[in-house]
Amino acid sequence: MKILFAVSEAVPFAASGGLADVGGSLPRAIRNRGNACRVVMPLYDTIAPQYRERMEFVAEFSVQLSWRRQSCSVYRLTEGGVVYYFLENNYYFQRGKLYGEFDDGERFAFFSKAVLDMLEPVGFIPDVIHCNDWQTALIPTYLNLFYRGRDAYREIGTVFTIHNIQFQGKYGMDMVQDVLGIPPAMQGTVEYDGCCNLMKGAIEQADLVTTVSPTYAVELMDPWFSYGMDRLLREHRAKLSGITNGIDTALYDPVRDPLLPARYSAQDPGGKKVCRREMQKTMGIETNQNPVVAMVTRLTYQKGIDLIRYIFEEMMQLPISFVLLGSGDWDYEQFFLDMQGRYPGRVGVNIGFDAALSRRIYAGADLFLMPSATEPCGLAQMIAMRYGTIPVVRRTGGLRDTVTDAGDGGCGYTFETYNAHDMLGALKRAVTDYSDRELWESLSVKAMNQEFGWGHAATEYINLYHRIADK
Repeated sequence: MKILFAVSEAVPFAASGGLADVGGSLPRAIRNRGNACRVVMPLYDTIAPQYRERMEFVAEFSVQLSWRRQSCSVYRLTEGGVVYYFLENNYYFQRGKLYGEFDDGERFAFFSKAVLDMLEPVGFIPDVIHCNDWQTALIPTYLNLFYRGRDAYREIGTVFTIHNIQFQGKYGMDMVQDVLGIPPAMQGTVEYDGCCNLMKGAIEQADLVTTVSPTYAVELMDPWFSYGMDRLLREHRAKLSGITNGIDTALYDPVRDPLLPARYSAQDPGGKKVCRREMQKTMGIETNQNPVVAMVTRLTYQKGIDLIRYIFEEMMQLPISFVLLGSGDWDYEQFFLDMQGRYPGRVGVNIGFDAALSRRIYAGADLFLMPSATEPCGLAQMIAMRYGTIPVVRRTGGLRDTVTDAGDGGCGYTFETYNAHDMLGALKRAVTDYSDRELWESLSVKAMNQEFGWGHAATEYINLYHRIADK
């Protein structure tokens, strides 16, 4: 089967979040199961020279977007056995960053149209195009409105995956004709609640819709989680399913990770103590035997930062140290910097993101805190467990699907309601159990033995592709 994976970011080329991990890992897992899976993404100017130097020119064509006509060049590169196509347009993608531009809607409308226009020039007509989030949401819409009459496009199926429903691609209705090039008679395909909503079009027009965990698929029927899309998703629930993301277990591997000061495994976990000591020094906290509670996160409401802020003083009455790596809302950043000043030697904060430091924190911490308000899937809790660090999480979205409480035979600590004292209760249970070294070491080994690779998810997606192609 031939699959084209359309995505706005993918490691190792360009990344701003978990979507890039999916773009870099899932296609490889699908290909390893005997399918021709290729990836298409924009050629950003931020892509490193060592990758650009290996790219080969494939094709050039023009893309009609309403009254605009823009050129598009296609470059090809094979990485990890997967063929990647990069779509180049200097006007749209030489911006120094991936997102956050005033014309993001136009930029990714161009990308979506160019993905469809490139199929014949590059000689790859897929059975299924797998689209991801709002940046590629126009592909199913454009395919059904403008391309079905062509022989090469008649049988192409589409899957649309919602990674985070908060970001839908919402714009004023004036954009529909002037930018997207959708005539007035067809504007209903992207109109929702009086505005242009690109994700709405994909949910209606795609053959199947997925999201990144089974629990999140259920939660999206609830207005509290859906950001206004619950009505539409209930209408199309028959084609919605949840498939839990995986992680790249070759990249996140304490046995081989070159960024760690010491290697270790479930069979020989001694190196984790070295990682712990070195991480404490790096983060400026005392090298004592109190459990280290860590967070590697975006500092936003979604990540449950309000719970931590509300209860932090009580948290620090426990015999713990706390380390944080992340950035986001200014007031959250300032809060944690203030707490670092208030608790010298016990709180270590690094505002920003450092990939190498994140891995040393995953490996060196004892507990990993994720009290998310919502969490479509979450990768950090799986990475933490891969490194033998025990998660403390709220049971929502993918956190519910990947972390089982130690009291129920799992290797994590969970709480149900979005409540600061419930979070504190889970953390207290974890700190109490930490004092039992035999119990704690068994939990750490169990965590490292969890299976979080992409194999299961790839098999489920392949089954979905067959449902479309075989119908």
